Amino acid sequence: MLKRLLLLTVLVISQFNLYAQVLSKAEDRQVTVAALALENQKQMAELQKIWMEKSIKQDTLEMKFSYRILGEKPADGRSLYISLHGGGNTSPATNDQQWKNQINLYTPKEGVYVAPRAPTNTWNLWHEDHIDDMFSKLIKAAVMNEGVNPNKVYLLGYSAGGDGTFQLAPRMADYWAAAAMMAGHPGDASALNLRNLPFAIYMGGADVAYKRNELAKTWGDKLDSLQTKNPGSYIHDVHIFDGLPHWMNRKDTIAIPWLASFNRIALPSKVAWHRDDRHHNQFYWLGTPQAETGKEAVVAITKNTITVEKNDNSSLYIYLNDKLLNLDKKIKVI
Repeated sequence: MLKRLLLLTVLVISQFNLYAQVLSKAEDRQVTVAALALENQKQMAELQKIWMEKSIKQDTLEMKFSYRILGEKPADGRSLYISLHGGGNTSPATNDQQWKNQINLYTPKEGVYVAPRAPTNTWNLWHEDHIDDMFSKLIKAAVMNEGVNPNKVYLLGYSAGGDGTFQLAPRMADYWAAAAMMAGHPGDASALNLRNLPFAIYMGGADVAYKRNELAKTWGDKLDSLQTKNPGSYIHDVHIFDGLPHWMNRKDTIAIPWLASFNRIALPSKVAWHRDDRHHNQFYWLGTPQAETGKEAVVAITKNTITVEKNDNSSLYIYLNDKLLNLDKKIKVI
């Protein structure tokens, strides 16, 4: 029997008690499929309820959402567009109106187009800590109820929704196939995590509030530099429309076909991870148990060699996978 050391997710380990057991590749696959089926079964009732009620609740918060189903379902599953409304630190009525506008702001040829209503009415309504878990549930619900392909999930947002896209695209980069930011502000977001996530910026050249137009250009230059240093990575598309203010007269709708041209890179051969102050303990095939804001790791896999180019985390986990490594052979870590 071919031998391999099984390193699986916490779910698989906890359900099947397979700590450090030696398995064949086929057995590895069987256990993974069984674990996924078990988890789907456990969450089915909750995810069906979410989709039926168009609402996700977490503690005292609620995120309502509306959706449209467009086009014929492809053989490989539907696309999912999560479209974030503007507004922010204003009245609930104003944010409600922004949400209603967002529902019909973009129309993909195919897919499930979802416009969620932010749970709060704050300046950072789309990048507060609770958003990540709520979006994770939203994606799972769309996958289970509408046959969405998890490798065709796209994020976009306008104004305050653009602020959220600037933050959520990098910190949840392993969830998205591509992301598009419209008329937003980057705040303290890092571009490092966008190595494997195509990212688009759309901005009015006369959108001077908070220096949004200047920062859009700065980010475009930053992504140009990252792509030059890392050929084939940091794919991006930047449009700054001369003379246009905060409202771009729908010129930003060119984002939709651009987004649709990409599928998620679920298992990239190289990962760059900047730790946000909203902590995740896993990013692609890297992990760490510590909550350490600002720490970074850059790790690459070439054949059966894992190269840790940078790591200033206290500890770093590397999750092995048959699609990236030959687990029947020795693995070198340098």
